[in-house]
Amino acid sequence: MNLLVVLAALMTLTTTLALLPLNMRLSTRWKLVADPDPRRIHTVQTPEAGGLSFALPMIILQLLVGLFYRDVYGNQLTGLALAGLFAVVFGILDDRYELKPLPKLLGYLGLALVMYLLGFRVLNLTNPFGTEISLSWLSFPVTIFWFLAIINAINLIDGVDGLAAGITVITSAVLLVVGIKGSNPLVILVSAMLMMGNLGFLRYNFHPARIFMGDTGATFIGLNLAAITTAGDAQFKGITSMTLIIPLAVMAIPLLDVAFAIVRRISKGKVFTADKAHIHHTMLGMGLSQRAISIIVYVVTLLFGLIAIGFSFTDKKILFLVLMGALCLMVILAYILMRLELKK
Repeated sequence: MNLLVVLAALMTLTTTLALLPLNMRLSTRWKLVADPDPRRIHTVQTPEAGGLSFALPMIILQLLVGLFYRDVYGNQLTGLALAGLFAVVFGILDDRYELKPLPKLLGYLGLALVMYLLGFRVLNLTNPFGTEISLSWLSFPVTIFWFLAIINAINLIDGVDGLAAGITVITSAVLLVVGIKGSNPLVILVSAMLMMGNLGFLRYNFHPARIFMGDTGATFIGLNLAAITTAGDAQFKGITSMTLIIPLAVMAIPLLDVAFAIVRRISKGKVFTADKAHIHHTMLGMGLSQRAISIIVYVVTLLFGLIAIGFSFTDKKILFLVLMGALCLMVILAYILMRLELKK
């Protein structure tokens, strides 16, 4: 299994790098491009749907491994590959035609429902002060919410060159560590591939970006991250914290951005209207470069990732308090940044 993971990760990396130049040419030819407009920060037409470069190798490898292993693990991988294919097709349509919010939401709901039926479910919530909490019938709505939250988080954070891809690399690395500790083959394999695919993609996506991942890549990443974190507690050997607490810690920055975006749009009465006031836009307004923003967010995400890993190795009570304190500081800092920018 170890050799399989290494080979799959390396194949994802090399194939992604090989496909990116072709991806850029085809995206331009098929008009899968991002044109400059008032709510975007780039100033030149840029090829989009770059997520194809790492999504296609991952889908093929997941399908091949899934068909080889005729067990629960193999069935889940096969199902994830087929759901990933749907996510890619849906993302391409979005990148090409800029779907309205309602069709996008329905598409995401469909993806979440399919994943629930495939067995990717939030079954327990980790309680740092006692035994885990079994969700029972609440598993369905919580699972649907979780998939929607992660997919939208990646979509919303994908606003600065290299930001979403870099966060995905860090998140996948953290989940890989915890997956190895929990001896979960699905988590290990998918995390390794997602990490290496986005690492390769960063070569063309870090500022100045030559291609964007688009909704094609963001939706695919969100789907796979949510799938990794809901792979079923039967394979985790007691590490139920993977279900929600660890992903929450690692995904803290994008999830904070989602929360701020929802509150901001509700206050304006425009919940489904895109704006240019995300955390990274505020940082740009303060004079930080795209490179600086990406590096700052990488460091903060890594910090939360290290805290998340700690949940699996030491006293959960202490680390839970540290995590909550860090989350509060991030909320306060983000609020201060936004208020300072609004006063300009």
